[in-house]
Amino acid sequence: MAGAEGIVTDLQAESDSLDDLVAGLDDWRIATPAPGWTVAHQIAHLWWTDRVSLLAVTDEPAFAAVLAEAATNPTGFVDDGAEQLATTPPAEMLAGWRHTRSLLHDELRRVADGRKLPWFGPPMSAASMATARLMETWAHGLDVADALGVTRPPTARLRSIAHIGVRTRDFAFTVHRLPVPTEPFLVELAAPDGSTWSWGPADAAQRVTGSAEDFCMLVTQRRPRAELDVVAVGDDAATWLTIAQAFAGPPGAGRD
Repeated sequence: MAGAEGIVTDLQAESDSLDDLVAGLDDWRIATPAPGWTVAHQIAHLWWTDRVSLLAVTDEPAFAAVLAEAATNPTGFVDDGAEQLATTPPAEMLAGWRHTRSLLHDELRRVADGRKLPWFGPPMSAASMATARLMETWAHGLDVADALGVTRPPTARLRSIAHIGVRTRDFAFTVHRLPVPTEPFLVELAAPDGSTWSWGPADAAQRVTGSAEDFCMLVTQRRPRAELDVVAVGDDAATWLTIAQAFAGPPGAGRD
């Protein structure tokens, strides 16, 4: 995932796609599949996280203050941020999110090579931050689309989300207090254009295959595994599909 330019461009496109869904929406109080979260909460969460990401890039002391505050409520501070911003009038929230994300995208493009940005977990490169923002924007956008009864076509942007899903394999085992597999995995996914995206050695005994879109839904925990075209071969691979999560924090509850 060398360089941030391409990932930031994909992040912009994904954000614009979600923006198109909500820009003409009159009622932002519509419930989404995330328990207790409306459309307003979904956009408020993205706005809050983009604001914090912008601080991490442009004002590290200010971000350190956010980090210290988060330490007092490690399991709830993100939800609290969304809850507070969700009361913002929709037009004001949309304008704020547009402005913030535009600034963030510009700043990510200007991050010097080799610089690591502070975060709630390990420091990350600009490309990694943009990829994480892309993953979250897609996942929360899927919640909004589901709430509105809209099906969005899969795009090549899913590759970066799938990449996070693969890279967070060991994290998923660790956060569930399970031994991290020592064997390499092969992950082969059918891309939206009919090509194959793959990670890992071709001769790996532990294998995961299926739809790239479904794999992204799995690792962002937006669909139950039983509904998805994702298949595991090998005990460790099978276990992974029951616990996979591409997002930070404690184990996710998944979706019914």
